[in-house]
Amino acid sequence: MIALPIVGVSAADLTLRSAELSTEQKMERVLGAADAKLTLPHVTGPVYQQPDGENYAPVGGYDKYQSSQEPDDPNRLGTALPAGSRSVKDSVGRTKVRTTHGLLDTELRELDTRSPMVKGILTLDRGRLPQAPGEVIATQAFLEDSGYFVGSAVTPRGSTTSYKIVGAYELPDALGRAQLIAPPGSLIDPLEKMLVAAGNPGLRAQHSYLVTVGGDGFTWNMVKETNAKGVLVTSRAVMLDPPADSDVPLYKQQPKDQWGGSAAMRATELAVLATVVGLAMLEICLLAGPAFAVGARRSRRQLGLVGANGGDRRHIRAIVLSGGLVIGAASAVIGTVVGVALTFGLRPVLEGRIGSRFGSFDVRPLELLGIGLLAVLTGLLAAVAPAVTASRQTVLASLTGRRGVRRANRVLPVMGVVAICGGTAIALFGSVSDMGSVVVAGGSALAELGIVALTPVLVGLFGRIGRWLPLSPRLALRDAVRNRGRTAPAVAAVLAAVAGTVAIAVFQHSGDLQRRHEYVASLPYGSGMAQVTENSGHKEVPAVRQALARELPLAVRADVDRLVVGKPGCDSWSEEPGCGRAEIITPKDQRCPLFEGSGPAAFTTEQQRALRDDWRCQEGRHGVAEDTVVADEKLLTVLAVTDPGAAAALKSGKAVSFDKRIVKDGKVNVRLIADSKAASVFSGRGEDPPGENKVIAAYQAPAGSDGYGLRLVLPPAAAKAAGLTTAPFGSYFTLDGEATSEQRQKLDGALDAMGVETDVTVEKGYQGDNSLVLLALTVFAGLVTIGAAGIATGLAQADAEADLKTLAAVGAPPRVRRALSGFQCGVVALMGVVLGSAAGILPAVGLRLTERRESTSLYETGIAQGYVGKSELAPYVPIAVPWETLGALLILVPLGAALLAALVTKSSGALARRAAG
Repeated sequence: MIALPIVGVSAADLTLRSAELSTEQKMERVLGAADAKLTLPHVTGPVYQQPDGENYAPVGGYDKYQSSQEPDDPNRLGTALPAGSRSVKDSVGRTKVRTTHGLLDTELRELDTRSPMVKGILTLDRGRLPQAPGEVIATQAFLEDSGYFVGSAVTPRGSTTSYKIVGAYELPDALGRAQLIAPPGSLIDPLEKMLVAAGNPGLRAQHSYLVTVGGDGFTWNMVKETNAKGVLVTSRAVMLDPPADSDVPLYKQQPKDQWGGSAAMRATELAVLATVVGLAMLEICLLAGPAFAVGARRSRRQLGLVGANGGDRRHIRAIVLSGGLVIGAASAVIGTVVGVALTFGLRPVLEGRIGSRFGSFDVRPLELLGIGLLAVLTGLLAAVAPAVTASRQTVLASLTGRRGVRRANRVLPVMGVVAICGGTAIALFGSVSDMGSVVVAGGSALAELGIVALTPVLVGLFGRIGRWLPLSPRLALRDAVRNRGRTAPAVAAVLAAVAGTVAIAVFQHSGDLQRRHEYVASLPYGSGMAQVTENSGHKEVPAVRQALARELPLAVRADVDRLVVGKPGCDSWSEEPGCGRAEIITPKDQRCPLFEGSGPAAFTTEQQRALRDDWRCQEGRHGVAEDTVVADEKLLTVLAVTDPGAAAALKSGKAVSFDKRIVKDGKVNVRLIADSKAASVFSGRGEDPPGENKVIAAYQAPAGSDGYGLRLVLPPAAAKAAGLTTAPFGSYFTLDGEATSEQRQKLDGALDAMGVETDVTVEKGYQGDNSLVLLALTVFAGLVTIGAAGIATGLAQADAEADLKTLAAVGAPPRVRRALSGFQCGVVALMGVVLGSAAGILPAVGLRLTERRESTSLYETGIAQGYVGKSELAPYVPIAVPWETLGALLILVPLGAALLAALVTKSSGALARRAAG
C-alpha cells in the first residue's frame, strides 16, 4: 500500500525530469550546431520579439498592421543575414504523398543534411544521407504509416518524379512526424512549379535559415537589429543568457504577464499539486492505518509483556511507531528501486508515448530521497493512531486478550460537523466570489475531511439497521460497528475515492449536457455531404459520386455544382492569377450597419445593443466551402426542407434563398468578379468589388427552413439562363440506415485510389465522449472501492479468527464463513460508496455554479457593451447527476466486492485447540 504509490511517484518524477530538456538540449534540436535560426513572422515590417522568439508583435501593436497572406519570401530572409555569416536554408511544406495504402499527409523538407550546422536536428538510423536530386530520407513514422522501406520509391501527388528513399531517420523532438528530406532545390521547388502549372495552389512552403556567426554568437543586440528588418530570431546565445526584462522592447510595449503564465496561475498549479499529494497521503494512511492497528492487536500479548516488565506507554508507542518507520523505509527503498528500474526498462515506450526522446536519463537523488522520505512519513503517520490505541491498553487486557471498553471520542464528530458546515459554506461562497474554483475546491476538500472525521459516528448509525437483517449480514455489520477503528478508515478511504469520482462524473455529465445543448448540426441527422476539396478535382467528381452510390446505402443523392469564374480549376477562395469568384451582393439597405463604414465604433452602446437584435445583423451558419450551389429539388429533400413553395420554385427555374438579407423585390444579385486577389483590396475597405452583375429571380424560404450554411441554391436552368459557368463540386445525400465501418473503409479506399482529396461527412448528431469518461471513472472507483473493502475484510478476518473458529465449533455451516466474509466486504464498500456519493456532489455543484456565474456575467457584459443582443439566449449551464454512474457505484460495486470476497474465502477453517490456561 505504501510502496506502490512510491513506485508511481518516483517513476513519474524520473520520466518528467528525463523528458525535460535543458536549454542547450533544446537549442541542439532546433538549431543543430548553428548559432541562430531566422524565420519570417506573419506580419510585415519591424517586429518586437520575446528572447526565445516564441511570441512577437509588430512595432506599435497590431492596430496598424495586417497579417501577411503572401508565402514566405526567402529573399527577404536573405537580406537579414549578418555580413560574413555562414547559413543553411531550411524549407518546409506539406502535401499528400502516394503510399502503398493510398495517400498520406506528409511534411516535405529541403535541407543540406551534410552540413555540420545540421548536426543534432535529426538522427540517421539506417541507410545514408541523400546526395543527389531524386534521393530522400524518410522518418520512421513515415515508413510505418506508408508501408515503404529504405530502397522504395515515393511520389508526391501532383508530381511526375519519383524519389528513392536512401535512409531512415528520426526527429528527436517529433517521433511521430511523417517527413521526407531532400537536398536543397530537388523536391519542394520542382513540385511547386508542377502544381502551379496544373492550376493547383502551391505548397506555400515556409523558409528559414540556420546561421553561424562565430565569436560570441548571435547576441541580443543582433537580434534586435534583425527584428528591425522584420525577421524573427531564435538565438542560442540569447537563450543561454537571456536579457533583462527591461531590455526587451516587447515587454515595454505590452506587459510580460500578457505573454505567459502569471504568478497567480503558477501558484494555483502548486496548490493543486500540493492538494493531490496531500490527498494521496491521506488515502494511504487511511488504508495502512487499520493494518497497523490489527498488527498491533495481534501483538498485544508481546506488548503486554513489555508493560509487565516495566515498560510504560512511551515504550509501547515507540515499538508500534518503529514498525511504521521500518515499513515506511522498506517501502521507500523498494518503491524507488522498482520505479527507477521500470522507467529505465520502459524508456522506449515512454519516449514513444510522449513523442520525443529523453534529453538524458536524469536521476536526481535529492528528489528521489524526498519521495522516499514521503513514504517514511506516510508509514509513520499511518502508525500513529494504532500506537496511541495500543499504549492505552492495560497490561491485564493485553495479556488476557481482552479488548476492554473505550469511550467514543466526542470531539472528533463535533469537529467533523463544523468542517462539513464550514466547507459547504466556503464552497458555495466560492461559486459567487472572484477566486472561483480555487475556493470551491478548498471548501469541498474541507467538507470531505469533515465527513471523514464523522465516519466513526456514521458507521455506528449504519449499525442500527442490523436488527432487520439475516444472520450473516447482521454479524458482518455488527462486527464492522464494534471494530470502528478498523472499519472507519477503510470506509473513509472508499469515501475519498468515490467522492472524487462522483464529483468528476457530475461535472463531466453536466458539461456534456451543456455541449449537447450548444451543438449545432452541420446537416440533418443521417444526412451527409461529399465535397472535392481540390481545385483540379472537378474532373473526378463524377467518379466520386459513383463511388458514393456503390459503397454507401444511399436513399437520396443530390448532386451539386459550384460557380466558376476564370480559368478551369478556380474556386471561390483562390487568389491565383486568372481566377475570379462569384459573390452574392447584399442590397445596401439590407446590410447590417455594424459591419459597414467605421463599424461598431460609429454607434453608441445603446445603438449597438439595438442593432444586435436587428434582423439585418443576425449571422447565419458558416463552415461550408461554397455558400452558393447549383442543384435541383433533391437537395431540399436532403436538407429536410419541407416547404412546397421552395421545391416548386426550383422546378420553375427560380433560385431558393435561405438568407432574407440577399433577396429584394424577389431577386438576388450575383456579381462575377474577374480577379479575386484585386477584389480582396475592395473587401478590406468595406466596398463592393467591381464585376458583372447577374440578377436572378429568387424565392425566399420561410423562417425555420435551414440551409445549413448555404445561402442560395440555383437550379441548373437558372444558372444556364444567366450565362454562369459551373463545375462539379460534390453531392449531398441521405442514407438508408447507417453506413457500416466496412462500407466507410471501402469508400475511403476507393477515393484514395482515385488520387483526389475528398471530404465525406455524415451528420451523426452530438457525439460526446462523456460515456467513456464516466465508464473509466466508474471502473476506477470500483477498483479502489473493492481494494479498500478487500483490505478491510482481510484485516477483519485476521482480527476475528477466534470468532470464526467459535462459529465452527458451535456447528455453524461452512458457508457461513464465506457469507460472513462477503458481507463484511460488501458492508464496508456500501457505506463508503453511500457517503462518498453524498460528499462528491458538493464540489461539482460548486464548480458548475461558478461556471454559470461567469457565463452569465459575460452574457450581461456583452449586452451592456453592445456585443450581444437581448434576443440572444442566455447561457445554458445545467447541473445534472449521472444516475446510471451513481447507480453502478451504489449497487454494482458493493455487490461485486461482496461476491469477490466470498469467492476467495475458504468455507472452512481448522479448529484450534484450546489454549492452556
